[in-house]
Amino acid sequence: MNTYDSERERTFEALPPAHGRGFAQSWWGRAWLTALEGGALDGEQVRTGRRLARAGAVGAVSVRPGRITAVVQDRDGTGYRADVLLDVLTDAQWDRFLDLTVERAGHVAALLDREMPPHLVEDVETAGIELLPGLGDLEAECGCDAWDHCGHTAALCYQVARLLDQDPFVLLLLRGRAEQSLLADLQARSTAVPPEPEPAPQEGVDAVEAYLAGHVLPPLPAVPELPEQPGVPPALDTEAPPPGDVEPAALETLAARTAAQAHALLAEAVRGGAERRVPAWALTIGEDAVRLAAGLAGEADGEGDTDSTRSVLDRLAAGTGRSREQLALAVRAWRTGGVAALAVLEEEWAVEGEALARARAALDTAWEEGERPVLRVRGNRWTVAGPTGQLRLGRDGRWWPYRKERGRWVPAGDAAQDPATALATVGSEEAEGVAEALS
Repeated sequence: MNTYDSERERTFEALPPAHGRGFAQSWWGRAWLTALEGGALDGEQVRTGRRLARAGAVGAVSVRPGRITAVVQDRDGTGYRADVLLDVLTDAQWDRFLDLTVERAGHVAALLDREMPPHLVEDVETAGIELLPGLGDLEAECGCDAWDHCGHTAALCYQVARLLDQDPFVLLLLRGRAEQSLLADLQARSTAVPPEPEPAPQEGVDAVEAYLAGHVLPPLPAVPELPEQPGVPPALDTEAPPPGDVEPAALETLAARTAAQAHALLAEAVRGGAERRVPAWALTIGEDAVRLAAGLAGEADGEGDTDSTRSVLDRLAAGTGRSREQLALAVRAWRTGGVAALAVLEEEWAVEGEALARARAALDTAWEEGERPVLRVRGNRWTVAGPTGQLRLGRDGRWWPYRKERGRWVPAGDAAQDPATALATVGSEEAEGVAEALS
C-alpha cells in the first residue's frame, strides 16, 4: 500500500520480511539490483543490506524525483536515515520518451498494467536515454557516514526492487515524472492531430553563377539522422531459378539480419556509448548460428514458422552439430544473456581454488541460518534436492537459474550475483517446492 504525499512524492509502507524469496521477479527489478550489486565497491556491505531487507528492517520508503529515502534499523535496533540518489531526465529527454511511448501500440497499455515494455526501454536507449540505472548510477548517502553503499543503503535498494516489481511508475517518478502528469502527457500526444508539413522550398542557383564558381567546393553535408528502422533487403522471389548452391531463404535471412546488425552498430556509434556489445564477427560459428536463429521471426522450435524459416533453422542446426531441439534450447539461453548464458548452458566445468571459495561464501550468506536448501553439486551446477531447481555458476561469478522441463534442464531467467535471488526466479511451482524444502 502507498500514499501520495503530493503529485511528485509517494510514500510506501514498510513491507514484511522476505525470508526464503528473491527481491525482484520482474526483469526491470533485476536490472535495478544488477546496478547495485555490480556498482558497489564492498560486496560484504551488499550482503549485509540483503540480510537487513530480508529481516524487514527497512521502514516506510519515500520516493521523489532523484531520491529515495527510508530509515533502516541495524541488528541492534539503531535506526539510520538512508538515501539513494539517481539522476533525473531532462525535459528534452522526457519529450523524446513520450514520443517513443506513443509510437508503438501497446506501450501505454503495458504501463497501465504495471509492466515495463522491454521494447520501449530498447527504443529509448537507442535514442540515448538511459531509463534503467547502470553500474555506478545509484549514489548512496547514509546517516552512518559511509562514503559508499553501506548495509543501510543496500537494504533500501533491495526493498525498492520489490516496489518496482509491483509498479514501474516508481522508477519513472524517481527519474523525474509523476504518474498522473505522465499519463496526461501521453494522452495528449495520442490524441493530437499532426500538423500538415509545409512544402519544401525550391532551391537552386543561377546557372552563370554556378559555372563561374565551379572551382569553389561546397561545404560537406550534415551527417544524416539515424533511420528509425533497419533497411529492407530486396526480395529474391523471382521467376529465375537460383543456382544449385544458393538457398534464397537463407540468403534473405542473412541480408535481413545484417541490416539489423548494421542499424544497431550505427545507433551505438551515434549515441557514443562506452559499452559495446560483442560484434558478430567476434563470435564462434556455433555462437553466431544461435544469434541468427534467435533473430528469426518465430520460435526456434518451429511453432508458427514459415517453410523458409524452418529451412534456415534446419540448416543452422545441422551446420553446428545440433538437433532442432538443442538449437531451440540454445536460443532460449541466448535470449536470457547472450554469449555468457549460452556458455553456461553448454559448458560444464570444475569450480576450484579462488572461484570455489567465492561460490561457497555466496551460498553461505545468501540465506538466513536454517533456510538454505539442500544442494547437490557437480562441477559448476548446484541442484536443489527434491524440487526441479538448479543453479549454474558462470565463469564471471554470476548465478544462472535453471528448471527441469520434460526431463531436461532449461534456462529459467537472467543471472544474479545472489544465488537466492537467482533460485527464486525458477518459477512459481518450483519456488513453492523450494519453500517446502526450506521449511
